[in-house]
Amino acid sequence: MRKKSAGAAVVALGVAGVTLLGTGTAGSHGYTDSPISRQKLCANGTVTNCGSIQWEPQSVEGPKGFPAAGPADGKICSAGLSQFAQLDDPRGGAWPTTQLTAGQSYSFRWQFTARHRTTDFKYYITKNGWDPSQKLTRAALDPQPFLTVPYNNQQPPATLSHSGTIPAGKTGRHLILAVWTIADTANAFYACSDVKF
Repeated sequence: MRKKSAGAAVVALGVAGVTLLGTGTAGSHGYTDSPISRQKLCANGTVTNCGSIQWEPQSVEGPKGFPAAGPADGKICSAGLSQFAQLDDPRGGAWPTTQLTAGQSYSFRWQFTARHRTTDFKYYITKNGWDPSQKLTRAALDPQPFLTVPYNNQQPPATLSHSGTIPAGKTGRHLILAVWTIADTANAFYACSDVKF
């Protein structure tokens, strides 16, 4: 009888291990790589001293409802997650930038490691006169997104691109905030991309 109990215990532990492994990826989801986001710059080694975000660029997830809700000012790029605080550090305005042309169409691209039912994708940009040496706040952003892509509760493919027009009249250095709002959870994913016009 004792051998049977030991065998049952091993089977139970094996099932528990599979269950834990099966749920271990719940925290990984998606990021932008065009224009390249701060988390991707850390993950690909372009930017160093990034902390744990270099291993989890897809995990910048925080409360949805931006700008009325969501991460606090100064913690927007990290989605309010202390383990990713390096994304909020302006690094003296020295993050690498993607060159853009104001008023032109651009293809925004997301990479997904877990595909969630999606409400929409929204893109915000900093106001003219924004100080890139300061942490991102709502007051630094134009009040309305320049691009909203409804996704009607559908799941995106592993890679998703959509086009939108960059606002005209932008010059110099700016930051684009991309927000991927999940339909069936209370969260959204945040990605900050430094750009130059």
